[in-house]
Amino acid sequence: MRFFSDNTGSACPEILAAIQDANTGLVPAYGEDAWTSRLDACCSAFFGTPVRAFAVTTGTAANALSLATVAPPYGAVFCHQEAHINVDECGAPTFFSGGAVLVPLHGEHGRLEPAAFGAALAAHPTYVHSVQPAALSLTQATELGTAYRPAQIRALAELAHERGLKVHLDGARFANALCFLGCHPGDITWRAGVDVMSLGATKNGALAAEAVVFFDTSLVRDFELRRKRAGHLLSKSRYVAAQLLAYLESGVWRRNAERTNRLAQSIGQAAGAALLHPVEANEVFLNLGVGPRQALRAAGFEFYDWGVESAGEARLVVSWDQPEADVPALCAALGRL
Repeated sequence: MRFFSDNTGSACPEILAAIQDANTGLVPAYGEDAWTSRLDACCSAFFGTPVRAFAVTTGTAANALSLATVAPPYGAVFCHQEAHINVDECGAPTFFSGGAVLVPLHGEHGRLEPAAFGAALAAHPTYVHSVQPAALSLTQATELGTAYRPAQIRALAELAHERGLKVHLDGARFANALCFLGCHPGDITWRAGVDVMSLGATKNGALAAEAVVFFDTSLVRDFELRRKRAGHLLSKSRYVAAQLLAYLESGVWRRNAERTNRLAQSIGQAAGAALLHPVEANEVFLNLGVGPRQALRAAGFEFYDWGVESAGEARLVVSWDQPEADVPALCAALGRL
């Protein structure tokens, strides 16, 4: 019974059908096809404002290219210390931007606080000897499975914009946060001050499909050139665009995210005092202790350790196609522990 990661999930039927539908005939390449041409309108309708959207195949590419567009080689990108760009992307934002550095900050439950971000900005020198503050990157849902409320994003974005920084949102699990919050997609993006985001679909049922969505469309030309130079202008982008269209237009994003959120909530409730962070997406973080963690594995459950081995902490992630029976079995096992 596997709770490793939502990256282990399969591609859902609607996504595979969309790929099959796109797999006909000879069509223009490099984004000139009918599917890619529809992506701007589809994402504009979803977010409730005119946007430009670009298909890429990985979340790392989406994040790194977005940040390279808003941060020069001498720039600084502020982020949470647990952010994927800081911990799990092998320096890609620095590489793609040609030298921009990440400034990791602490925040409870994976969320940055305006006071801490403001203090970091105030303390960061802007003279010629220092990297220059360029961007703020937030993660929604966060790496610890929590969600920023619209007002929290707005407060952070206002501080960033006051200093001339752009705001990037890593939305690898954006659908999960959106379903938990029950708000409009625009409320936690452009209305809250986000300039560009990485919109993830792969973790929620797509095959290999992510989008870079620009709310500040003045940034687009630079992005297009960076995308080509980095090797991410897809010759057959119809296959990725078709996935994104099906994901958004059919409501697959909502159906899959609501299910994984519901199952994760059940696990969180069964965990009791072992729960480390509020369950606001499809991830559950537990402090089990080394012995109980081994016992859980011996009972047939697979998951990743979190942090140092001796801490006894674990991360369990529900996938969109998680077998239904896995979750009550896990809840019962946690109850026995």
